[in-house]
Amino acid sequence: MFGFKTSPIGIALAIAALALVACGSTPAPAAEPQIIEVEKIVEKEVPVERVVEVEVTRDPGSLVVYSGRSESLVAPIIEQFQEVTGIDVAVKYGKTGEIAATLLEEGDNSPADVFFAQDPGGLGAVANAGMMEILPSDITDKVPAWARSPKSEWVGISGRARVVVYNTENLTVEQLPMSMEDFTKPEWKGRIGWPPTNGSFQAMVTAMRVVWGEDKTREWLLGIQANEPQVYPKNTPIVAGAAAGEVDVGFVNHYYLHRFLAEEGEDFAARNYHVADGGPGSIILVAGIGILNMAENKDNAERFVNFMLTRAAQQYFASQTFEYPLVEGVRMNRILTPLDEINNPDIDMAALEDLAGTQTLLRDLGILN
Repeated sequence: MFGFKTSPIGIALAIAALALVACGSTPAPAAEPQIIEVEKIVEKEVPVERVVEVEVTRDPGSLVVYSGRSESLVAPIIEQFQEVTGIDVAVKYGKTGEIAATLLEEGDNSPADVFFAQDPGGLGAVANAGMMEILPSDITDKVPAWARSPKSEWVGISGRARVVVYNTENLTVEQLPMSMEDFTKPEWKGRIGWPPTNGSFQAMVTAMRVVWGEDKTREWLLGIQANEPQVYPKNTPIVAGAAAGEVDVGFVNHYYLHRFLAEEGEDFAARNYHVADGGPGSIILVAGIGILNMAENKDNAERFVNFMLTRAAQQYFASQTFEYPLVEGVRMNRILTPLDEINNPDIDMAALEDLAGTQTLLRDLGILN
């Protein structure tokens, strides 16, 4: 479907997925032996019956994925799932907030089986509408408690750190603020890039509302607005803009920089900065998956979630998309800042479910249309 070359990771994923089919909590439909030929063979004039059995596997079925994660990040791993299971996967891509809104509008008539979201806010919005299945503990227990719904309505798949990307020709680490609040100072006017429509940005603002409260968050947003930030549609052009000197700093997820470095080398003129004060600007978010309770393919949906939490699939996220794996024992990419070195605020992901409240605040301030 998406066309990519087989790699050692792909082989490992195939092996892991085959093991998943054999041992997962929701096994694949059993093959039905059928006797298709019986013949007589004369050996030394003694009649012998030979029974030839051929295994005929049932149709593995289909799966509909609504993805708030971008196609460039998750299409290869979804393709791997389809290849090793034979399940026909159809994917609808879009921004997490837009996909969540679509699901809420479609309701029980939605064709979706699973929601693969970029952040907890989108998952929470759909879960709070009573549209999510309760996941079994053998799925949810694979990740830390902070990275899953306390009601087991969704589970985290990978971790993503919020960072400030900065231009290395115009700034040094020592010149960057210790807190997000300092970016409202006049000295940053015209130097900031941000993506108000991006799901992860909205999740960070939700974290600000949780940690700081509504008034301080509103004040911060107004302060950034006063500094005339450059508006971008998503993270990738912010990182490119920082390296090109369009802006000096931008508010993004960590892994976009590493994709640029992998393609363009160490001379790429941007780097990540983890805000040091332990506030919401350094939060570790999760991308996660929930199974919809109107799903027509719930068995395949559960197989999909299990697949994304295999060690091999987790290694894909660590190695290919530069995200933090959530399953114990899977190594993160060596170029990333270890999680225990990031001053991450102690926030349960479920506390970030009020996506609608954040979007309302952004609209009230004229930041969103």
